[in-house]
Amino acid sequence: MVRTGTSSGADGQQSLGELVALAAKDMSSLVRAEISLAKRELKMDARRIGIAAGIAVVALFGACLIVVLLCFAFAYGLVAAGIWTWAAFLIVAGTCLLFIGLGGLIAYVVIRRVTGMKMTRQTVMDDIGMLRRSEPSPNGSGPAVSNTAVSGTAVSGTGASGTEIGAGKGAAAEIPPART
Repeated sequence: MVRTGTSSGADGQQSLGELVALAAKDMSSLVRAEISLAKRELKMDARRIGIAAGIAVVALFGACLIVVLLCFAFAYGLVAAGIWTWAAFLIVAGTCLLFIGLGGLIAYVVIRRVTGMKMTRQTVMDDIGMLRRSEPSPNGSGPAVSNTAVSGTAVSGTGASGTEIGAGKGAAAEIPPART
């Protein structure tokens, strides 16, 4: 975060009140960013679930139409070909189950793509890990964040004090940037 117009005391240090105000502002901004990321991930997951549900409904509707329109014709066609009536209807039932299974498989594959907000969980864990660090930063004002990993993830970007900060593993994946 870039801070402009900060005043400093006579000795070039910020007062305790200013530091607390800056920390509160930074925490507020961090919480807003995490909530924004969570909302975007939830929208993506809801869209995927909606698409999967729509595909499942279409597949089930198609399976019902196939059962209604073709079952009797298929069964009696098998009977005309010399198969016993009961065997013909069992073959028809097996064919219908095959179509229903295909629709269910497509819905299952789409639902597996739901992420469950893993990027939000990762960035929140990174933020908590960063806040729990107890080493002072180079200017002595708070926890330091280094170029190394925070909670096992690489960090990137530059904070107000020139230290590196980041968003965690894969944060730039498929979430579109927030519009402000």
